[in-house]
Amino acid sequence: MRTLLQRPGTKDLTSSVGVGRGWAFVIGLGVWLAGAGMGAWAQGASGAQPFQLNIGLDGLGKAGQVDSALQVLFAITLLSLAPSIVLLMTSFTRIAIVLSFVRHALGLQGTPANQIIVGLSLFLTFFIMNPVWKRVDAEALRPYRDGQLNGAEALERATVPVRAFMLKQSRPKDVELFVGMAKVGPTLPEELPLTVVIPAFIVSELRTAFQMGFLLFVPFIVIDLVVATVLMSMGMFMMPPATISMPLKILLFVLVDGWNLVVQSLVLSFGG
Repeated sequence: MRTLLQRPGTKDLTSSVGVGRGWAFVIGLGVWLAGAGMGAWAQGASGAQPFQLNIGLDGLGKAGQVDSALQVLFAITLLSLAPSIVLLMTSFTRIAIVLSFVRHALGLQGTPANQIIVGLSLFLTFFIMNPVWKRVDAEALRPYRDGQLNGAEALERATVPVRAFMLKQSRPKDVELFVGMAKVGPTLPEELPLTVVIPAFIVSELRTAFQMGFLLFVPFIVIDLVVATVLMSMGMFMMPPATISMPLKILLFVLVDGWNLVVQSLVLSFGG
C-alpha cells in the first residue's frame, strides 16, 4: 500500500502527517505564550503600572516636566532654523554672492566648485562674526549656563549684538521702508523688532553685494572688449573671443593676487 501511495503525482501521506504535527506544535506553543503573556499582563496590572510610550504633553503632570518638553521642542525648532539664521542674519549672503560674481567674471562655470565657494564663505563668516558671537556668549549664553538668567532674558540679551550688527550694515532707507510697511511708531534703532531689522538687512546686503560684483566685472569686460576688437581687426571672425580672453583674465587675476584683494575687500566692507 505504501508503494501505491507513493506513485508519481501522488502526495506522501506520511510526510503530510509530519507537517501537520509540526504546525500543531507551533500553534500550541503560540497559544501557550499568549496565555503566559496575558497572565503576566494581568499580574502587572494588579501591581506596578506597565510601560507606556507617550508622544505629547498629556502624560506630563508636573510643571518642570512640561518646561523641559517645551525646551526640547524649542531646541529642535532652533536647529531647523539654524541654516536660515546663518545665511540671512550674518555676512554669509554678501560673501557668497561676491565670490559667485568673481567666478562668472572670469568666465569659469564650475571652477571654483560650489562647495569651495560655500566653504570659504562659511569660514569668512566665522571670522567676521567672531566679535559678535563673543558678545553673545559673554552677555547671554554664559549667564544662562550659570543660572543667572532664564531663557527669555538670555534670548533678549543675545539679540542685542546681532541687531546692532545688522543695523550697522543696513541702509537707513531700507530700514525706513520696512518700518513704514510694518507701521511701527517712533522707535529707537536699538529697540526695533527683528521682524523689521532682518528684511532690511537682507535687502541692504543684496544691494551691496551686487555693487561689489559690478566693480569686479568692469576690468574683465574691458579685456573681453579688447580681445574682441583685436580679433575683428585681424579678420578672425570665426575665433570665439572667450578662447583668448579667458586665459588673459585668469592671468591678470593671478598677477594682481585677486583672491587676496577680494577677500580683503569683503572683510573690510563689514568694518565701515
